[in-house]
Amino acid sequence: MNHTIMNRQHKTLSVQVEGPENAPVIIFSNSLGTDKGMWDPQAEYFKQHYRVIRYDTRGHGKSDVMHGTTLQQLGEDVLDMMDALNISRAHFCGISMGGLTGLWLGIYYPERFSSITVANTAAKIGTQDAWLARADAVQSTGLESLVKTTHSRWFSANFDYQRNLLAQQVIQSLANTPAHGYANACRALALADLREKISSITVPTLIIAGSLDPVTTVTDAEFIHQQIKDSQLFLIEASHLSNIEQPEIFTREIKRFVESIH
Repeated sequence: MNHTIMNRQHKTLSVQVEGPENAPVIIFSNSLGTDKGMWDPQAEYFKQHYRVIRYDTRGHGKSDVMHGTTLQQLGEDVLDMMDALNISRAHFCGISMGGLTGLWLGIYYPERFSSITVANTAAKIGTQDAWLARADAVQSTGLESLVKTTHSRWFSANFDYQRNLLAQQVIQSLANTPAHGYANACRALALADLREKISSITVPTLIIAGSLDPVTTVTDAEFIHQQIKDSQLFLIEASHLSNIEQPEIFTREIKRFVESIH
């Protein structure tokens, strides 16, 4: 079922809810330039036994473009969504930008989460200058040039993305992302730096890293693993969108981790 939820800024978030109403809840958060459709393989599996919540991050998909985005606001959108759906506690899984959102939630709202899975992410993604330059470029010229080269960042040479329907849909979702929404997210990432704070996370944490990921590297994942006590690190032979490149392995590992929490 699709929902339109109002956040604390009185803007709308597009949310999809599937699975048994009284089952444990798992929330999936998309990466920069994608939408909730990127989680199709995981939703198809988990909705059998979990209440699966997927949403379009602000400025992406069918969610509103919102002026002035910060990492805190990305996290607060999740909390607003949970409150609107009467969800007191959930498992959380985010990839890339969604993973960074998960780390923020683990730092500031641990009581709301049974576990967090952070995939293909870092406590600090990229550099401030690079993100601001990308934001300005997208704002002025659009996303066309990024769309043409995105497959080289999102997928490895081992993966035949051209023959994978979901991969093609996800690349199209980048083409459909509002330039202003994408640029706002870039500016949020430019200022987001949790390297000094993640050691405070006590929520059970799984870190998934793509061994072929040029964007958020294994070294980035190992840093998170070293900082968060009792966290688990799992490597997948994939590039940046590991849940699409290796959906069975990705889903199986989340299943193993989440079931170990119960």
